[in-house]
Amino acid sequence: MVSKTRKQKKIDWLCTAFRDGFQSVFGARVLSKDYLPIVKEAVDAGVKNIEAGGGASFQASFFYNNENAFDVMDSFRKIAGKNVNLQTLARGVNVVALDSQSSDMIDLHAKMFKKHGMTTIRNFDALNDPENLIYSAKAIHKAGLKHQLCVAMMSLPPHCKGAHTPEFYEARLKAFIKSKMPFDSVCFKDASGTATPKVVYETIKRARKILGDDILIQYHSHETAGTGLACYLAAIEGGAHRVDLSMAPVSGGTCQPDVATLWHALRGSDYELDCDIDALMKVEDHFKEALNDYFIPPEALHTEPMIPWSPMP
Repeated sequence: MVSKTRKQKKIDWLCTAFRDGFQSVFGARVLSKDYLPIVKEAVDAGVKNIEAGGGASFQASFFYNNENAFDVMDSFRKIAGKNVNLQTLARGVNVVALDSQSSDMIDLHAKMFKKHGMTTIRNFDALNDPENLIYSAKAIHKAGLKHQLCVAMMSLPPHCKGAHTPEFYEARLKAFIKSKMPFDSVCFKDASGTATPKVVYETIKRARKILGDDILIQYHSHETAGTGLACYLAAIEGGAHRVDLSMAPVSGGTCQPDVATLWHALRGSDYELDCDIDALMKVEDHFKEALNDYFIPPEALHTEPMIPWSPMP
């Protein structure tokens, strides 16, 4: 238990509900008119970091929603105000496309996302190959955006040995640093939710030692295999400054843990989630109402214990 005189360390968080939450549950097929009012409520409730686009949401806007993704980003910025960190997801040489892109398209991606109000681009390569990130990292910085470097995580299936150990991730981080690519923060991103708490803790502890106390370390996972929350607690103990959390009805299961779940899990510990939980619970109620007409696949809201036997980066 925390003594009454000890000051709890505040943990920052990124709200993923309006991007990864939508992608994980609906394939990002959600109309902006249905959720932008909830974005305003979230900002009014004190949310300072929001995932606002990129990833599959870029294609889904055009392919399925009959919306222009850039118009959606403009509306997102207008509603969020000028001070909120709006973050998007890019895939290195693929940026937000479905295949590798030429250098001029990588440059254009950064310029357009800056023009349409984004603050930070999280940039990952599933192979953790610096060569697949160097050019896009430079383009992101040149455009005036913050570059969040990613180390992609997962767990090997049981009985397999080799990569995806703390030593492996430490080596990948050192390779990224050695490449001299510019970055403002580092995210350890487990897209399948299969990493184990012990590996997460040791990896982030090693990263903190390499990066020092000032570089922001962020952790991202999913509840897919049922160990997401345990990994979040391990990441915080290891030295992560920020974690990715979603809001119901697009939290848990294939999504990130819910903000209320981690807030509750940290009660009585040395850490406190930086949020107004009472205000956010009201936002979640309105969010559920806003998405009431959308069909939520049952499999999106439960965990699957067999996932560690077939993980994906």
